[in-house]
Amino acid sequence: MNWTSKASTVLLALAMTMLIIVPSVAEEIPALLPDPDDRPPVTSKPVKVYILSGQSNMVGIGQVNGGFSRWSDFSDLTVSVYPGTYSTTTDYDLSTPINTKDLPEYGGVKPTPFPGGGVQVVRGWMNLQDSGLFRFKPGYQASSFCIMVLDGVEVYRREVGKEPVYNDFKTTAGKKYSFKLTFLTAAADGLGWFGRIDVPGTLHTVVHTDGKFPHLVDDAGNWTVRKDVWYKGVVTATANKWLSVGCGSGSNTIGPELQFGHIMGYYHDEPVIILKASQGNRSLGWDILPPGSKRFTHEGRTYAGYNDSIPSWTADDPGKEVDWYAGKQYDDFVRETHAVLDNFSTHFPQYQDQGYEIAGFVWWQGHKDGNPAHASRYEQNLVHFLKSFRAEFKAPMAPCVIATIGFNGWEMAGPHVTVASAQLAVSGEKGKYPEFVGNVLTVETRDFWKDASISPRNQGFHYNQNAETYMLVGDALGRGMVQLLTDQKNNRD
Repeated sequence: MNWTSKASTVLLALAMTMLIIVPSVAEEIPALLPDPDDRPPVTSKPVKVYILSGQSNMVGIGQVNGGFSRWSDFSDLTVSVYPGTYSTTTDYDLSTPINTKDLPEYGGVKPTPFPGGGVQVVRGWMNLQDSGLFRFKPGYQASSFCIMVLDGVEVYRREVGKEPVYNDFKTTAGKKYSFKLTFLTAAADGLGWFGRIDVPGTLHTVVHTDGKFPHLVDDAGNWTVRKDVWYKGVVTATANKWLSVGCGSGSNTIGPELQFGHIMGYYHDEPVIILKASQGNRSLGWDILPPGSKRFTHEGRTYAGYNDSIPSWTADDPGKEVDWYAGKQYDDFVRETHAVLDNFSTHFPQYQDQGYEIAGFVWWQGHKDGNPAHASRYEQNLVHFLKSFRAEFKAPMAPCVIATIGFNGWEMAGPHVTVASAQLAVSGEKGKYPEFVGNVLTVETRDFWKDASISPRNQGFHYNQNAETYMLVGDALGRGMVQLLTDQKNNRD
């Protein structure tokens, strides 16, 4: 791809940042990943399975674009009907219609019905309230075969049997734009969607405008797809497809799996499966508490151990039983992950002759443990979780990479600091847990915090939905995993 000097400067700065984060793997993984090469992966060795787990930010809330909404705010709209079927040689602006109908309700969920009976062309005005780069998606299903012109510029075309072609349009707030929509089939209606795609902090803006992560788009500007990495989510984020955008909480979101998967796909010759078990608003001290965890007391209050259904109590306050139990989400994660792995050939028939091995674990979580009691126990619970997960999936030495929580960056305060410190404390190079040396690594994410002013949302507990943050976290996790794999390989050799 051809990048401007400004974009090159940004990329160089990003590359230097990545080198600083994990310098020991710089020779293994380039600072800027190349585009996927579509080479067939090796089929003579087991598929590498990485199990990712955590709460809502592992689910993935990074916005791909600003989101699309049903269009509205039109004026003076009329549909004209011309005889016959659509012809590329007919100038409908110079033709005489056989029928016309005003459209007082256009857009929304119940637009005024069209008359039908020929080629239908809508003309009028679109009133746009925001400035920015907008993408237009007229029609729905059969009615999406149409051509849309805004202010004399073709912004959308979808011919029968072909994919849509978009020409994004720069708008000025408060301006009225002339509008024409020509339907190519008998299916025609006033349905349509539009959305701003240059919102700061969305993946579209980060990649297309800021020039970062160029491996995510091909030369035509479409999102790349890795054909050597398969993503499957359980519990939530349940996409099931080759790795690309839209494996987060929905089709317009990403999580750390995107960049993590690109790195692992680049690193391995074998196929890679990203298997993600995650759920929002879950704490390690209650929902994801591993089996065998004991009750504990903090400031005179006793807190639940595994399988307790009363979250906490005191001698004078017996607490209240809830329709849940400590560790239920841990059990859900394990059960749903086993359901996939135990039926591997059913879920992944393309790999049934290769089999699989658990190549590593990734953990990103901590927001809901931001209370004094759970934060005080977080380190102990995390150690127990790592050991339990490894034992559960019979991978006692599989590398584990943990991302710290990074809310508010280095201005983080209160119990979340305790959680981040606990996450750092279990990292193998700290030496506090000898059994984790060389196989557990914590990567710091507080450097990746982006202020709400340069993000899609003011939603701190979801990192303001900033896609660059999610990409950088995934990058650090991927490079951390490669560091552990490389160290283990070197030790074996």
